[in-house]
Amino acid sequence: MTLAEDLFAEGEPEQEFNPGIAGRLPRKRVAGGALIRDAAGRVLFVVPGYKPFLDIPGGIADADESPLDACRREIQEEIGLDLPITRLLVVDWIPAHGVWPDGIMFIFDGGQLGEDQAAALSPTDDELTGLKFLDYEEAVPLLRPSMARRLRSALDSLEEGQPRYAEFGRSR
Repeated sequence: MTLAEDLFAEGEPEQEFNPGIAGRLPRKRVAGGALIRDAAGRVLFVVPGYKPFLDIPGGIADADESPLDACRREIQEEIGLDLPITRLLVVDWIPAHGVWPDGIMFIFDGGQLGEDQAAALSPTDDELTGLKFLDYEEAVPLLRPSMARRLRSALDSLEEGQPRYAEFGRSR
């Protein structure tokens, strides 16, 4: 079934029990990223031109876009790959910080690229100034602390075969 068919099958939306409440409910940022590795097991990082830290491929979901679809779309935009991403590794709640509201970050397993595929990668998005494959330990000083923790949770999840829930990168 398509999303439209699923929504139709739901029937009419529930009425607001208190008129106007839906517009007053909090909104959260939602993003999806992928843990993509090379043949040596190193993690693929993007080098954003708009912030001083590395990140994994992915990004913020648009309105009415799932975290998985956002992840797939952003990977296509950022590095030009259409990867069969499905497996969830981490769901991480992050608190509000500065101008940014709290959010839910998803990391999915982006799989392992072959040597030729990894060597041929280059950024396909003007927001990026480069790509790097790094071991976790090499990457930690180049990441925000919360991202380093989230990434560690994702790597542990990959090893264990079980998704993890985290809060600000700390697995629970």
